[in-house]
Formats: sequence, C-alpha cells, structure tokens
Amino acid sequence: MIKNLCSDLLTDIAELILYMSGFGNECSSEDPRCPGSLPEGQNNPQVCPYGLYAEQLSGSAFTCPRPANKRSWLYRILPSVKHKPFTQIPCGDLTENWDDVEPDPNQIRWLPFTIPKTTDTKVDFVAGLHTICGAGDSKSRNGISIHVFTCNSSMVDRCFNNSDGDFLIVPQQGELLITTEFGKMMVEPNEICVIQQGMRFSVDVFGETRGYLLEVYGAHFELPDLGPIGANGLANPRDFLCPVACYEERTVPTGYTVINKYQGKLFSCRQDFSPFNVVAWHGNYTPYKYNLKNFMVINCVAFDHADPSIFTVLTAKSTRPGVAIADFVIFPPRWGVADHTFRPPYYHRNCMSEFMGLIKGHYEAKEEGFQPGGASLHSVMTPHGPDVDCFEKNTSAELKPERVAEGTMAFMFESSFSMAVTKWGLETCQKLDKSYYQCWEPLRSHFNPNWKPSKQ
Repeated sequence: MIKNLCSDLLTDIAELILYMSGFGNECSSEDPRCPGSLPEGQNNPQVCPYGLYAEQLSGSAFTCPRPANKRSWLYRILPSVKHKPFTQIPCGDLTENWDDVEPDPNQIRWLPFTIPKTTDTKVDFVAGLHTICGAGDSKSRNGISIHVFTCNSSMVDRCFNNSDGDFLIVPQQGELLITTEFGKMMVEPNEICVIQQGMRFSVDVFGETRGYLLEVYGAHFELPDLGPIGANGLANPRDFLCPVACYEERTVPTGYTVINKYQGKLFSCRQDFSPFNVVAWHGNYTPYKYNLKNFMVINCVAFDHADPSIFTVLTAKSTRPGVAIADFVIFPPRWGVADHTFRPPYYHRNCMSEFMGLIKGHYEAKEEGFQPGGASLHSVMTPHGPDVDCFEKNTSAELKPERVAEGTMAFMFESSFSMAVTKWGLETCQKLDKSYYQCWEPLRSHFNPNWKPSKQ
C-alpha cells in the first residue's frame, strides 16, 4: 500500500515537471508566475524586470569559438555572491588523492555497493559520495574521477556546487528529484543527467538510493561525431531535455548551506535564502537529462564486431583528436545477427581504462558474477573478456537472429587516463570480489594441430 502511494506520488511529480528539448540549444525560460521577467533585447539592463539581479554563468572562456562557447544569463531574486565566507569541511570518502594505495593492474570487480538503511543513520547525496578511482588533477583541469553514491535521505536546506568539473549521474536504484538553478528534473534508473561545472543543485530521494557518477575536469560532454553513420543515429539531440525556470522565494533564517567542491576538497558557506531563486534564464549552458531507451542502436548486420564506440552516448574530448578524456557508453537491448561470428564481447587488451556498471539485468559476457549496483575496472592494457561459461556457450550456439541484452542496461565509463583505485575502493567498502579472476581459470586449450579446413 505504502509502496503504491509512493509510486503514485512520484508519477504525479514527474508529470508536473516540464522540460525543453534539444542538446546544447540556445534556450530561454521564465517562470510563468512572472511573465516578462526576461529582459528584452539585452542581457544586462540597468534595471532588470521585477527588480531582479542579472548574473552570467560561464562554462567556457569568453574567447572560445562560437560553437564551443557556453554561457547562460540568470535573472535571480538575490545574486549568488551574497553568502558568508567558505570554510573547509571533511570530505568523507570523496577524494582526489590517487596515491593512497599502491597501483593494482589486476582485473577488479565489486559486488553491489551497500546502501545505508533508512532505519540507521540518515545519509544524503553529498554525504553518500564515495570515490572509487580516477586520475589527473582538478587544479590543472585535466582528469576524471569515478564515484558511487549511496543514500537514503533528501538534502534539506543545502545544495552542492562542483567548481572542479561536470557530473554525469547514472541512477541505478531509486529516483532522483534534482532541483537546480535552472529548474527541476526527475531522473529515474535508465536515465542519466549531467550537471555542468559550477551549477548548484540539490537532490531529493524517496528511499534507499544508489548510482554511479562520472566527474570530468577541464572538458564538457558532447555528442560524438557520427562520421560515415551520417546525420542520424546513436543519441539524437532532440531527446535531451533541460529544465524550465521554477524559482523559490524562500528565506531560511536558520541558514542555508552551500557545499562547494573546489580543488578536490569540500567547503561550505551559509546564506539566509534559497539559491534556487532564478526567475528566468537564457543561454546554452544548462543541466540536462536523457532517457537511455531513446538510444538508436547501430550494430553489425553481416559478420564480426563493430567496436563498442558505436554505443557512445556522450564524450568528453581531450586535446588529442579522436582520444577522449571520458566516453559514456551503453550496451542496450538490440538484435544480434552476425554470421560466422563469436557474438559476445571478445577478449581484449586496451590502451584505455574501462569502468563498467550495471543498472539492471544480466550482462551478456558475465551473467552470474556482475550484478546491478556493482562495478568492474579493467585498467590500461589489463586483459579481459567473457567468462568461461559465456565462451563455451557461444562457440557452439546456433547462429540465428536473437535479442541481446533484453531487460538489461550495462554501461561503461571509458577513459584515456590510467586509473588509480582509492583506498575506499580497494579496502574500506569491503565489496571487492577477490574471486573475480576465477571466472577465467577454467578456460582450456582447444588447440588442434591436426585441424583441417572444412570442405564445404
């Protein structure tokens, strides 16, 4: 009964939230309670409508070429500069220290990460962030971090702001109601959202909640180039949604806390009003969400494998052409029809690092050991591939058209950085699957020196 009521409430909330469509569009929005709140014909009038303050949020250097120039103008009741000084606070399990433990080149797999029970300590989104691995440096604006979040409570009178980079959030269990300066987004499992650098946001949850988070320093996510695919396919721009203006005019006499991630550390300050007081905004630098079911799969229809890059949803490019700081790749339900081909993922060593997570279902290459809410990491040049059961089954299977990954959604954060695993990831979380290597131990030699080609 309670579960049904919660489900109905979430449905009602989701239906009330409005969005605008398109990736990286020039958008404009004003709260319908204040018609005409967007200034006409200029960004920064001497006096803004309704007595608002004009504030620009820049996501790129002023002098970036127009296609790469990102900025939005916010028209707010009070500017974000009105706050008490920031002071450093404990980071918990959030870190950018990649030297806590010695390097580990082994294949690594984690069992599902533990979610704190609602009957125990209350843990919100920020308190529930745990860094698993990463590389690079937020100060030089070049690198990434991969985190998980496990929480059971909503953020109350506090918000988060990442000065270091962009967050790509992948919920795995439980819905997220994310309030931003630009408006609200409901993000459910099998959806993702991106909160870009500098944007303040708060997360409401509706029970025990878990997910994955990719943080990128020094670059923003883009849609991958399509090349010979042509104009259409993969993640289509129109399926990305950004929020509409929805302001809070709310004073908080007891103090509203703004938490700022800056140079890998956490800082907090207090103010006496909600930061979500933006009445209107316009620009192309916004948070956004995307439903993974809308991904238009491109796949092999003759023989062999296309590289998994054909499943890239978003990419954060490096300065080297064709090499990503990070790619977000999914493995959605699709048809497998390749003839004369071992269809699951092949055995592989890669100059990139591959971190995989599972939102739901069973991953085709490891149906038993890899679980929703868990993860794996195959670092630079670490060999990996299907387990023995997958190999044996698929070398003798009848090759007919079949649905692959039905009811499943696995994903990969792939990066050109050589990833360091944190002490939390290797020890503290106590979720390391130390038996992972055993899934390949039964592989046996099928070599036959007397083999002759078929006379067919």
